[in-house]
Amino acid sequence: MHIDFRHLRTIRAIHQAGGLARAAELLHITQSALSHQIKGLEDQAGVELFVRRSKPLKLSAAGLRLLRVAEKVLPEVEALEAEFSGLRQGSAGRMHIAIECHACFEWLFPVLERFRQTWAEVDIDIRPGLAFDALPALQKEEVDLVVSSDPEDLDGVIFQPLFDYEPLFVASSQHVLAAKDFVEADDFRDETLITYPVDRSRLDIFTELLTPAKVEPRAVRQIELTAVILLLVASNRGVAVLPDWVLREQRTSSEYVTRPVTKDGLTKRLYAAIREDEADKPYMAHLLRLAREIPLRMQRPVETVAE
Repeated sequence: MHIDFRHLRTIRAIHQAGGLARAAELLHITQSALSHQIKGLEDQAGVELFVRRSKPLKLSAAGLRLLRVAEKVLPEVEALEAEFSGLRQGSAGRMHIAIECHACFEWLFPVLERFRQTWAEVDIDIRPGLAFDALPALQKEEVDLVVSSDPEDLDGVIFQPLFDYEPLFVASSQHVLAAKDFVEADDFRDETLITYPVDRSRLDIFTELLTPAKVEPRAVRQIELTAVILLLVASNRGVAVLPDWVLREQRTSSEYVTRPVTKDGLTKRLYAAIREDEADKPYMAHLLRLAREIPLRMQRPVETVAE
């Protein structure tokens, strides 16, 4: 016995319509063609699928069994067809993102919220890229975009620039270093430096300043959450260096001071690493545009209003 999707759609349509004429209209075929389909299916099954003399037309026990299969299988098939259609039209797809920047969650969530409003059919997921090799995973199509500050020459991968940012020193307004216009490597020798719990090779303060200067802070304390880092800094329990988009409110707060790192300041650039064959997808282009625009607004200090 051979049953295909056409047979399942036929059984469902007849059950929903209650008669051959209306079912034929639903299926966009003639009534005679529908009758021929039913006869052929019954011949294969060796049983009657309908109670012929009932009005409206009713399914037999065997027909009801086939209907249950149709109601289970057809919605999944139709959902898959809709998904494939969306992929062809560029309105659906997958956007699994790996982040090699711990603080990037601060701007990525607002970006994805805006993105979701336009691309509801795109499946979104975020994976902390610090827990695995994100760029090899991108090449293997395990993720679709990697946020990174370290572009590499990789086959089939392109690095799209997003935005520049400034790592800023932040301390309590009561801290001794608050009197300085900027901080240098030697200023960290007697300090407890509060960082995210990641390797030093992924922290700007080490890669751009302390490691080249061969300076070691008095202590390094690792904290997972940005809010907790800032609470400790405000309590004068240590100092931190964080991206400017994280310190939007603290830059105008009386509890904190923010200072450039070195006289000229530091400038870093974030990139989105994507596969070359994904670059032209409409939803990818839109996400990249949002990832360039929204963080720039977050880098501006909050304006204080005089009372």
